[in-house]
Amino acid sequence: MTAVQPGPVQPRALITGAGTVNPLGSNVAETWSKLVAGESGIAALAEEWAEKLPVRIAGQVTTDLSEHLTTRELKRMDRCGQLALVAAREAWQQAGAPEVDPERFAVVIGSAYGGLGSTLEQDRTLAESGPRKVSPHTLTRLMVNGPAAWVSIDLGARGGARTPVSACASGAEAIVQGAEMIRSGAADVVIAGGVDASVNDLVITGFSQIRALSSRNGEPQRASRPFDGGRDGFVLAEGAGIVVLESEAHARARGAAVLGAVAGGSVTSDANDIVAADPAMQRRVMQKALASAEMEASDIGFVHAHATSTPVGDRLEAQAISAILGSDVPVTSTKGHTGHLLGGAGALAAVVVVQALQTGQLPGTLNIESLDPELNLNVVTETVHTLAPGSAPAGLVNAFGFGGHSVALVITKA
Repeated sequence: MTAVQPGPVQPRALITGAGTVNPLGSNVAETWSKLVAGESGIAALAEEWAEKLPVRIAGQVTTDLSEHLTTRELKRMDRCGQLALVAAREAWQQAGAPEVDPERFAVVIGSAYGGLGSTLEQDRTLAESGPRKVSPHTLTRLMVNGPAAWVSIDLGARGGARTPVSACASGAEAIVQGAEMIRSGAADVVIAGGVDASVNDLVITGFSQIRALSSRNGEPQRASRPFDGGRDGFVLAEGAGIVVLESEAHARARGAAVLGAVAGGSVTSDANDIVAADPAMQRRVMQKALASAEMEASDIGFVHAHATSTPVGDRLEAQAISAILGSDVPVTSTKGHTGHLLGGAGALAAVVVVQALQTGQLPGTLNIESLDPELNLNVVTETVHTLAPGSAPAGLVNAFGFGGHSVALVITKA
């Protein structure tokens, strides 16, 4: 019998840098220290526009962006782009600002709503003060592709600036796309991740109208409670998560410090309902991600669930996870700490998984008083869970979005 020859080995997408700005912190180190301390970044909204809203809590970035960006950048960019640029610069510096052929250097940054804040602001300006008062930067600030464009301009990436727009799965999908560019040989380095900055009256009201948000206005830090039996909705938040992906050849040639690797990933569409998730497709996207990584369920050491704290969504995802990975794998969701970053959520989860693999610590799921009894799942309820030495080598990230967007990522140690 003739032996079957193995096919060509695809280049691995190594992670050499990570950055974030979110309600917990202005960088990865600060965010991580607060996650493992069990702190919350959710607070009552102090803005006047929030006074009459049915929900008056959110996870807002408190970082003074003027300490990171120039006056010109603050003026020309929507807050969404500003957050992405701050996180991208952190990731780029951690990666060592590698020298790379600009034509082999790409950016993929997803967002659900892009510059919606600027859209609303300038629409109000037009209505109240007339056309002469509308900013000349309006159109470039409201573009959903703005964050990817600004980061590509800032870092000199000419290999493409892509923007997946897949609701709350946008950031995770961007990382899958970036890893695929590395594996296919289309790029040597890719900045990938997600961002949103949509804490405003329209988005809060819209989500409130479909009863998706928690209404615990009197206890903001206890409002987001994934998998808890008393959960009543998610908490809207803003922020960005960014990683630097490199081909193994490029990273090794320059002696880069490697944080981890995107071993596999999958993107599927439910084709079911514009809002309601299909648990069959949630199972399917995890199966496809495992197959992409050439791994078995037993290779997954823990899961960062999408788990936003909605009554139905958390339960459906729990059923999917236990069906594919079993009921013993540790599962967490850091949305109890940060709230839901929408398009930035899956990318921040990827940053958290990288940190967990590096440190051997997994932040617990905040605010669980009584685990939902209908969940057959090993949810991490302590503040931090220590991963056993020699435990399974990979973490899995789930991200789901309105429109039936489903994404799963498999991340491993270097």
